[in-house]
Amino acid sequence: MIAVEKRPPPSAFLLAFAAIYLIWGSTYLGIRVAVQTIPPFLMAAARFFCAGLLLLAFLKAKKVAWPTPKQWRDNAIVGTFLLLGGNGLVAWAEQTVPSGITALVIGVQPVFMVMTEWAWPGGLRPNWAVMVGMALGFVGVAWLAAPWETGAAQPLSIAGLVGILCACGFWAFGSIYLRHAKPSAPPFMASAVQMLMGSLALAFVAAVRGEFGLVDVSRISGHSWFAFVYLILIGSLVGFSTFAWLMKHSTPARVATYAYVNPVVAVILGYLLLDEPISRRTVFGAIIIVVAVVIVTTQKTKAKALAPPGGPGADAAPARTR
Repeated sequence: MIAVEKRPPPSAFLLAFAAIYLIWGSTYLGIRVAVQTIPPFLMAAARFFCAGLLLLAFLKAKKVAWPTPKQWRDNAIVGTFLLLGGNGLVAWAEQTVPSGITALVIGVQPVFMVMTEWAWPGGLRPNWAVMVGMALGFVGVAWLAAPWETGAAQPLSIAGLVGILCACGFWAFGSIYLRHAKPSAPPFMASAVQMLMGSLALAFVAAVRGEFGLVDVSRISGHSWFAFVYLILIGSLVGFSTFAWLMKHSTPARVATYAYVNPVVAVILGYLLLDEPISRRTVFGAIIIVVAVVIVTTQKTKAKALAPPGGPGADAAPARTR
């Protein structure tokens, strides 16, 4: 029998988008502060393990359906790409790259989403406007890095910037893989599994890097502890679960609009709380990236092409079978 899934009300979408806009804009600052005294991959592993365990316990108490073996496998793959390749690399990069700049570079995430969907079996080639937007996005990142600049401003870490761009690629692959994984687990259960399995992958990398031997609990600052708890409760439980919910009920192009607001929030918080500089180069690079993201995410043809199979389309919400 075909079960029709009721489309969530507009207020639910409004709250969900506001959450990922504001919360994920602040998590860059949280990561930057946390990795000041906690090794990056170990910090990310502990963050997502705690968040995943708390969420799983809550869902079990609510008697949410347990994932099938295939759903465990699919979400383990997604968690590894999103959390190890995505968040882990970002945490590592923020040891040398300011939080505001990190958010600006990650602003090109929609470009990676489009490229990944294009490369996926059955994906559509982006039109010329999207191509222009993609090119502009990378120009903006190059301008932020500005290796030709030798002025008073401290040059950015090229290794850190490359790590952030790789994180964008891993996040895009995991996101699109999640869209095509069927049958899918309930969104919040999927989030819990992704966080738990992703934390294991992060812990493995932390062990290989020797981070367990580097950490000294007595030397972790109060600021880092506060940032760590904030990342667990707000950044992971609220932000990541909201993202997973939106990826199931909206289109990737619409979800990707968080790239408009996140960099602005991150740059302002970095400036106000960590005295991170805002130079003319930063402003100019930010404008280029935001224009690029607007071009990519507002193309109606691409939004329809990125619509989830069996899920809400760009203009309608058809029935979904389970």
